[in-house]
Amino acid sequence: MTVNLCIDWGNTLVKAAMFDSSGGLIETQTFNETEAISRINTLIATHKPAKGILCSVVNHPAEVEQILKSELKAFLKLDSNTRLPIMNAYSSPGTLGADRLALAVGAYNAYPDKNSLVISIGTTITYNFVQKNKTFRGGAISPGMEMRFKALNHYTDKLPEVEADGELLMLGYDTETCIRSGVVFGMVAEIDGMIADFAGQYPDFNAVLTGGGQAFFASKLKNKIFADPDLLLKGLNLILNYNVPFTR
Repeated sequence: MTVNLCIDWGNTLVKAAMFDSSGGLIETQTFNETEAISRINTLIATHKPAKGILCSVVNHPAEVEQILKSELKAFLKLDSNTRLPIMNAYSSPGTLGADRLALAVGAYNAYPDKNSLVISIGTTITYNFVQKNKTFRGGAISPGMEMRFKALNHYTDKLPEVEADGELLMLGYDTETCIRSGVVFGMVAEIDGMIADFAGQYPDFNAVLTGGGQAFFASKLKNKIFADPDLLLKGLNLILNYNVPFTR
């Protein structure tokens, strides 16, 4: 059985997944950058993947690619020049995060008859719109939750840096609960508003929530959504198989 290794190297964490030859998800792991080399080596030794793909939005260590190139029969680094099973209509592809392409591919494969807005909540929130005519159109980018908490502290003299964990009330009764309310419910209103605006403009509309923060926000949104924490990794596997369908 041929096994694929897919790696999503994000701003904060690294996520890796193993897929079997039928596209089934075997295993996922999440780890930080300092653990990455060791964990990737262990995954390769355990599963012996034939093919691999790396999606990175940061300056990752060069050793990562060296390992993947030497240990795998086929290695693909996702960038703006990679062939895709969908059309990319983004006007500045060189500045487009590769993770957004993988999300669009994953969404189209899962919902080919829908105009899908993929909302990925992580260090940033990205809104990624892929139409049912097989075209990625773009979307929007805004600050993620931790970034908003840090910005309120950094750009003021007296506001503290607040954590997401803690008492969450719409009507805050002190500075900490007011900040938490503003950040969390402000994000909820933003996401719900974007979903409503897209749904109003496009028929056969579908919203998909993913990313590290999807579990925190899924239950707080008013709009109907589908949640898939592994959508990006699934998209990477599809892109890998599209470019390297077979290995010798």
